[in-house]
Order: sequence, then C-alpha cells, then structure tokens
Amino acid sequence: MRNRLIIIMTAFMLGGQSVGVSGGEGVPAQTDFNHDIRPLLAAACFTCHGPDENKREADLRLDTPEGLTRLSSADTPILQPHDSRQSELYQRLIHTDPEQRMPPPDALHQLSASDIDLIKKWIEEGGNWDEHWAFVSPKQTEWPSVHHASWIRQPVDLFILAKLESEGLEPSEEADRRTLIRRATFDLTGFPPTSEEVSHFLADESVNAYEQLIDRLLDSPRFGERLAVDWLDASRYADTHGYHEDFHRDMWPWRDWVIRAINQNMPFDQFATEQIAGDLLPDATNQQLVATGFSRNHGVTASGISEEYRVEYVIDRVKTTSAVFLGLTIGCA
Repeated sequence: MRNRLIIIMTAFMLGGQSVGVSGGEGVPAQTDFNHDIRPLLAAACFTCHGPDENKREADLRLDTPEGLTRLSSADTPILQPHDSRQSELYQRLIHTDPEQRMPPPDALHQLSASDIDLIKKWIEEGGNWDEHWAFVSPKQTEWPSVHHASWIRQPVDLFILAKLESEGLEPSEEADRRTLIRRATFDLTGFPPTSEEVSHFLADESVNAYEQLIDRLLDSPRFGERLAVDWLDASRYADTHGYHEDFHRDMWPWRDWVIRAINQNMPFDQFATEQIAGDLLPDATNQQLVATGFSRNHGVTASGISEEYRVEYVIDRVKTTSAVFLGLTIGCA
C-alpha cells in the first residue's frame, strides 16, 4: 500500500489540527491549548491584547506566555496556574461590572458560558502554553486506555474507541459488506462502486478480501484525482485568469502532475521541492518545470504587468506557500 505521501496529504486534508478527547457536554477531558484555548483568546482577546502594538490596550499581551504570566496593573497575576480565583484573566471574564468585564459589552466577539468554563478548566489544569502547532515537532502519542479492548483490530482503533468511550458511546455494529465497499470506494475515489465491483466483493470469501479491495482502489487513477482535490483548492488551481476578464489559461498540466505524483506515491520531500523550486534543480526535467505551476496558479491580469500587479503576484505566492507548507500565514511579516 501507499504510505508517506498519502499520510501527509490526509493530514493536510484534515487541517493539521490536533483533536482532543472530549468529556461530557462538549468539555474535553483534558484541554489542549492549541485546539481549545488559543482560538478563543485569538477571537476575543488578541485584537486589543495581541501582537499589534498600535491597537494594544493597557500594555497587556495575551498572545505570548510572557504576557500571560506577568502581573496586571493591579499587581494581580494575569494567570495563576491551578487557581482561576487568583487569575485576573478568568476573573475579568466573569466580572459583574460591565466596565471591568472582558471582552467589553460592545466587542464584536463575545465568549459563551461554555467558552469561559473551558478557559477556567485550562487554568485549573495549570494554564500550560504551547507553541503554535506548526512549530511543534511530532512526537509519539501515549496510547489511551479503554474498557472494550476486544473491539480493537488495529492501533488506530484504540484512539477511536477511547473517544467513543469518553463520550459514553459504544461502537456501531460492523457495516455489511455492501455498505463497506460503497464507503471505501466513495472515500478513496470519489465515485460509487460499479455493480460488477460490488458483486465481486460480495462473492470474495477470502480472509483478505477487504485488504485486496483497498489495494485495488489505491491502484486506481481515480484515487489520485480524489486526494488531489484539496491540494488543488489550497494551491488556488484554476484554468482561467481570475480577474475581471477571466480569460482561459492552461494550468491543467500542473493539475495532472499532482495527480500522477499522488498515484506514484512520490516522497513528500520531492513533492514539495519540485513544486516550490523545480526550475532550480540541476538539469531540471520538463515535468519538474511543470511542477512549479504551483507558484503560477494565482490570478493574473491580461492588461499587462504593472509594478502593482507584480507585487500582488509575489504576495500571493508567499501567502500560499507559507499557508500550504508551513500551516500558517506570514503575510503580516
């Protein structure tokens, strides 16, 4: 079966985010700063207490660990680990005085009661700060403990079962074979199985019938097309210019390069290098030049290249390359 590129592309399609194991009523059993807390602070707090010093209020930053661990203007801790009662961050969220409560009543984004409870839980757990997930090196995850271990057939099942049990749920009954082939074929190719393929799978009584089904689907050219869809979207693929004239242009050779790369299970480092800098490789092949279409998928004007549009093109390339390959924007840099 295919391995590295498929795994990375699948992670890309899922957004790269970590997923916490949740407890009842949507509150995670253990908060994850990047998944649960950072989005709340970013939406409700960073406008006035974030990186923009021209908009920062009260000389307070909540987007850095140093800012969160300093004393407030009232000489009280902004965040006191394990003690929400002594943490001004939390006390301002629940303050009964509209002049003291944060975010202010007229703020565009307000935190819900469940959001505030989540922040309280995070503080009580220690208020740990994590770097943005794009800068955190992957590490081996501890295997969770489960009650119904007999349900597990492969390692990933352990994490699925742990999530289900934390929600008080039980696994569904195993799907019948007709449903199974439909799900697998839709997931891996984007198409339903043919009646002949269904009949063949139903008649296959071998112990590895399902594995053979997956291998066949991975070998289908439709597999590369299915997995390429999200990559093409992120790379702003289009066969028209994108501006008001929106004239036709031929970008499909790059699209086909992506599909072939996935179907051939190209190593991800090669997949990335050829799209970013295939033209700079020694003795670059025609296909390596085609791969750099990644940087040419931006909108273009048919009105002639002015300095303004040249800068627009460069900005687009920088934004897209950083978002796709680094998992964050560096536009403000």
